[in-house]
Amino acid sequence: MNWNKIDWDALEHLRGHFLKGEAGRHDYWRTQGDLSAYDQTFGRRIAWKWEYVLEALDRRGWRPPVGEVLDWGCGSGVAARAFAGHFGPESVSRIVLWDASRLAREFATRAVHAEFPAVTAERGTGQEAAEGTWLLSHVITELSRGELDALVGRLARATAVVWVEPGTFVASRALIAVRERLRERFGIVAPCTHQAACGLLAPGCERHWCHHFAQTPTDVYMDAGWSRFARTVGVDLRSLPVSCLVLDRRPLPPLVPQAKRMIGRPRVDKVGALLFLCDAEGVRDRRLAKRAFPREFRYAKNERLDTLLACECDGDEIVKFLPIVPGQE
Repeated sequence: MNWNKIDWDALEHLRGHFLKGEAGRHDYWRTQGDLSAYDQTFGRRIAWKWEYVLEALDRRGWRPPVGEVLDWGCGSGVAARAFAGHFGPESVSRIVLWDASRLAREFATRAVHAEFPAVTAERGTGQEAAEGTWLLSHVITELSRGELDALVGRLARATAVVWVEPGTFVASRALIAVRERLRERFGIVAPCTHQAACGLLAPGCERHWCHHFAQTPTDVYMDAGWSRFARTVGVDLRSLPVSCLVLDRRPLPPLVPQAKRMIGRPRVDKVGALLFLCDAEGVRDRRLAKRAFPREFRYAKNERLDTLLACECDGDEIVKFLPIVPGQE
């Protein structure tokens, strides 16, 4: 990245809108330069979150249907480019990019063309009745109640939905509400390992939210430009919390009944770790003993333990780890 070409004034302008909570109320993109500065900084951080989610879908054994992709609320087109780059342009017949901002639609379409010249990329009208794959990224807190209701109604016609949001309490809880409205129409691919009601809606779980943590590339920490960006906009480069919801009408890849999803980070002490695990029975802490599972404990301590895992428990104690896919050894 050439930091000398970054418009720092544009980043200050965008930071002001984000801090005021004005995103979604009006078009805050003034120029294509605003979008370019955003795409190379804020957009890169969002791209790392998308890469984390898409890699997790690989481990889940999921691939999208080949066909049309609609990037709804596209911004600079980060989601569409991450999706096409991960699954390959051959998995996409056409990408439609829609945003309330005309400048964003134009920027995103050009960006997709530049990165994937073989893929047909078109500016959307906002009225598409897409039945392929919908991509949504960092939009849920920008929508009014009526706008969100209308969006959920349109999503019901999709084949698959991949929705990525910042891993904040507000964004996660709003995404959980969408999950509950759509879970009778779709199979839930991620983050859940089950189709039951979200366990975080049970009494006593009001303070919790469903979130995970993507990884920042290590070279970022040695880059003076990224350090300046962090100081300018007030972000912590080390933390990339993310929430997601992935839905599919098609039959889902199998999981063993003991499959669980870890929420948040492990809480590690000298003799073990507490994992906050979710499955069809709800959410609860499970104890991972260092002596019994030294490798898994090491992964938990280094925050490398996969959030998708399968285990048998005796009460709250993990007693056995299992393969995620039935029949694997």
